[in-house]
Amino acid sequence: MIYALIGFVIMFGVLVGIGINQPRGTSMKTWCYGYLAIALIFDALVVVGLIYQYDFLVQLLLGLSAGAATGLAIHVAHHITEEDEHGHNGEDKEKKPAMFGF
Repeated sequence: MIYALIGFVIMFGVLVGIGINQPRGTSMKTWCYGYLAIALIFDALVVVGLIYQYDFLVQLLLGLSAGAATGLAIHVAHHITEEDEHGHNGEDKEKKPAMFGF
């Protein structure tokens, strides 16, 4: 349980440090590369955790996942609030087909 809590604090702290909703002291491109690096490192840790079944790493990954999910929830909530403030509800726009045509 303690490893999961440590993982949460680490991931959430990193996301707050680089900026959840907008870059903190960097360009948008650098900020995006930072998020990409976090995702790739996380993916590599998941593969190692699944292959070797290290208990502490699995617990840490659970915490990292929770921290990332919380950061994503805050980010999405920010976008929802922005849409509500600007009155962009999408009703008056023509619907564009999605990536797979659905």
